[in-house]
Amino acid sequence: MAQSMINIRMDTDEKKSFEEVCNQLGLTITAAFKMFAKKVVREKRIPFDLSLDPFYSESNMKHLEKVTSEIDSGKAKLSEHELAKV
Repeated sequence: MAQSMINIRMDTDEKKSFEEVCNQLGLTITAAFKMFAKKVVREKRIPFDLSLDPFYSESNMKHLEKVTSEIDSGKAKLSEHELAKV
């Protein structure tokens, strides 16, 4: 089986932390990445959840722009949220 080289750039502190965890698991960084790659190929998916913070979704940003506009124009009715009532 032919071998290929992959180079990955990452933050130095993050690499050190990752290497420490791998060592605690009895793995090298190379072995960990090979395990990740094999799982991706086998399952045809990234083996963990990827998500974006819904706060920055397009619909929420539009809502926030609308609310901000209403506040700026004096049309907004502001009220205390029930979670703020302690």
